Amino acid sequence: MATGITMAIAEPPMTTHLRDHLKLDKTFPIKSPIKKSLPAVWMRSGTSKGLFIQRKYLPESTHLWEPILLSAMGSVGADSRQIDGIGGATSTTSKVAVIEKSQRPDIDVEYTFIQVAPDQAKTDMTGNCGNIASGVGPFALDEGMVKAAPGQKEIDIRILNTNTGQTLVETVQVAADGSFLEDGDYSIPGVQSTSSRIKVSFLNPGGSMTGQIFPTGALQEMLNVSSSLVGEFSVRVSLVDAANPFVLVDASSIATQGHSAWTNAEDTEFLSVVEDIRRAGAVRFGLAPNLEIAGQTRGTPKIAFLYPASQDDVEADIEVLSFTMGKRHSSLQLTGAVCLGAAMSIHGTVAWDLVQRKNNDRLPKHGMLVEGHEIASALPMGIRHPAGVIHAQTLLGLSGKGEVQVEQVAVFRTARRLFKGSVFYRA
Repeated sequence: MATGITMAIAEPPMTTHLRDHLKLDKTFPIKSPIKKSLPAVWMRSGTSKGLFIQRKYLPESTHLWEPILLSAMGSVGADSRQIDGIGGATSTTSKVAVIEKSQRPDIDVEYTFIQVAPDQAKTDMTGNCGNIASGVGPFALDEGMVKAAPGQKEIDIRILNTNTGQTLVETVQVAADGSFLEDGDYSIPGVQSTSSRIKVSFLNPGGSMTGQIFPTGALQEMLNVSSSLVGEFSVRVSLVDAANPFVLVDASSIATQGHSAWTNAEDTEFLSVVEDIRRAGAVRFGLAPNLEIAGQTRGTPKIAFLYPASQDDVEADIEVLSFTMGKRHSSLQLTGAVCLGAAMSIHGTVAWDLVQRKNNDRLPKHGMLVEGHEIASALPMGIRHPAGVIHAQTLLGLSGKGEVQVEQVAVFRTARRLFKGSVFYRA
């Protein structure tokens, strides 16, 4: 009868040196970042998408926010894909809004905007984002930070943007249960679906960062630019600080001879020259002491090229090509619409001049207040951008001394809550 045979296979001899190195708990300690989470909402707000967070869930000091937000959005390690976070690999989908209930009697909620760079480990809190701001009112209503009265169908929510010190009033629709009524038939360029209309009114938007709507004192001027690619040149601009500081450029003032690629807004040489103009504008604004420092903050000032609208365009009064974080903007920043809406209403700016090329036989569309009394209502002004047309309504004020100021610019947006839960980050 066959018997079972057990064979023992000897292991190769192991040296003491190798055995010691396999003691991983002592020789190779593994240090991993600690995974943490915080409650958040991901929203489509206007034509941007962002992470909406209640401030109470973040550290008290804003200086401690950056590593948390960089990790959550996926900008750690300068991965332009943001593949290890929730960011969408573009500046318009890499934004954060931090909101808290205000202790001020004239303000409902306070909101801080953070632009997270999609291609580098950097955040920017120097300006506001009007698109993201349009979602603050709906967020505050849904989170119970603001409450509507029983049966109320529309509510005005007063918002303080802490980045600029500006006050916004958002008029939003209220559902039967007191939450934000999202559904509606209003549409905006760049978003296929329709939703309820959100009116975003920027009150006294002039001087958001510089304290003056025209910080240089000039309604328009020739800006001297130094470029490593094309040398020295000048362009006609209006430097306007309304909602955000913008370098508004008369596109026809740029000499394109010998630079045929400049007709392509994606051309790297063209974008480099655009950045050269923006940096020169930053120094002229007084926002940076020199061009090198100006290049370190890409979020402000912003820059847009202006063109006269075609005579057969029944919707638009002006055309614009805007840029963001060194790239062509797919539509137009909402603060850009506010700033341009203000500039279009003030006689002598580049924007005013371009509007008059088409509408020189028409009355101005801006409204007018005289010592607090409205004597003319604002009509919508159409601004054509790559995705369509956005409208702005501007109300100017005239004091007893005859001084003109921008009292209010209103624009219209929609918003949609995409998900609510916990966002993870590594610290």
